Amino acid sequence: MNRTTLLARTLALLWAVFWLSFFVAESLAWHTPAGVTVSWGCVGLSFVVLAFLPWRWERTGGVALALFGLLIAAAYSVWSPPHLPLPSRVITAVVLGGPPFAAGVISWRHHRRLGRSVLRARS
Repeated sequence: MNRTTLLARTLALLWAVFWLSFFVAESLAWHTPAGVTVSWGCVGLSFVVLAFLPWRWERTGGVALALFGLLIAAAYSVWSPPHLPLPSRVITAVVLGGPPFAAGVISWRHHRRLGRSVLRARS
């Protein structure tokens, strides 16, 4: 495995594990009802599943991560708590959507470069 692949996988996995642990810890700290805690845990687990997609399907997983990063950042920007100041909204949107977007673009670009080098070697 080269450094580019390792970087993309590490970034995606750190992002997913961070948010999974954040969702569970915040639910426990606020004494959230069990049903809501489980739902937030499922969201965190879906992040982990999404982070593992490029491990099997590099191009498809990379595109999915990048699109999900944009989608989650846009969704948070629209549905964030209205009392939050603008800088807090922007920072949280970037922290929530930036790592999967970056990891997805890195995975996708690596797959494209790998495909081109294989085509050149065959010519």
